[in-house]
Amino acid sequence: MQILYPRCAGLDVHKDIIVACVRCVSAPKHHEVRSFASTTTGLLALSDWLAGHSCTHVAMEATGVYWKPVWHVLEDHFELVLANAQHIRNVPGRKTDVNDATWIADLVAHGLIRSSFVPPTATQELRDLTRTRKQLVREISQHSLRIQKILEDANLKLASVLSNVLGCSGRAILAALVAGEDDPEHLAALAQGSARKKTSELREALRGHVTAHHRTLLRLHLNLIAALERTRADLDVAVGEALAPIRQHVSLLTTIPGVSELTAQVILAEIGTDMTRFIDAGHLVSWAGMCPRNDESAGKRRSTRVRKGAPWLKTALVTAAWVAVRVAHSYLHARFLRIKARRGAKKAILAVAASILTSAWHMLRDGVEYADLGAAYFSQRDAGQTILRLVKRLTAHGYSVQPSAA
Repeated sequence: MQILYPRCAGLDVHKDIIVACVRCVSAPKHHEVRSFASTTTGLLALSDWLAGHSCTHVAMEATGVYWKPVWHVLEDHFELVLANAQHIRNVPGRKTDVNDATWIADLVAHGLIRSSFVPPTATQELRDLTRTRKQLVREISQHSLRIQKILEDANLKLASVLSNVLGCSGRAILAALVAGEDDPEHLAALAQGSARKKTSELREALRGHVTAHHRTLLRLHLNLIAALERTRADLDVAVGEALAPIRQHVSLLTTIPGVSELTAQVILAEIGTDMTRFIDAGHLVSWAGMCPRNDESAGKRRSTRVRKGAPWLKTALVTAAWVAVRVAHSYLHARFLRIKARRGAKKAILAVAASILTSAWHMLRDGVEYADLGAAYFSQRDAGQTILRLVKRLTAHGYSVQPSAA
């Protein structure tokens, strides 16, 4: 097999040590394996050792977060290749650290490793911020559910009357409960806005048995929620600063139906702004794990489930797709109805999410706004098939039809 990179190295990365294998087939020919500590001093020694052997390409597995410090130290000196661990799995029963490093070096020498997508540093930082923000939102939701559990334990049916327990009315009532108020009349009078129309229902729902234990738990959870919300506000400021250089790309993506500014930020944080990394839109959709997997044996298709991949991006796109299909007389709405009739709502909504990602690829590549193809796109594209289908249905009902152009 042809050797593409005669002087290369493979790294088996762990938490505390890194096993490196240098593979040189050009003069002077040699093969050497050494272990280095994962500290900064050890990584600098690894860089000097690789440079001493005149290595041009270095490959490593994407092992948790342990590969990131190695990448940051070596990226300015070598051509790095980050491999998916599932793609370079060795023969079972031969796994050692030395064998793994040697195997990675052999694969990269022959060009058999497909490099994973590693965005620029600015995009990685934006990705960390958006993912942290989503985690904070999840934690706030968890504490909201715990508050509802406490209220149910005290037989306060507040969640049955108010759609959001942490809304303005809910927070005012919870603050009064923590302060020691237990009169349903006084608690119901704290309702604000449209919740005032439910005063009688609130009085009945707030008639329960609240103890000092319940008030203590409510105070703790409310304090945690307040701290999380302050952190989220600070995080929003940091996200805004990180988005300043690419603010125009956010504005472009928000022209897609269903894509809010928050969703656009998540999309840019996950895929970046440089679309040359993906050959075409299909490769981007495949990387995001939003197309059917290849699972065929003996000429039979065994499964069409999508692959696991890019969960942060996929979740945001599916959420945007549910909003987009509610826009009547649009291409995405027509696509959803067309696939839903044959494959069901779940697969239809995933197809709409893939269409949104496809549009985002073209928009970021060309710098243009979203142009809707219209609800009649499929009927106009498949006019002949539509006519045949309608004629077949009329024939099945006992009519003889001979279509002719108007």
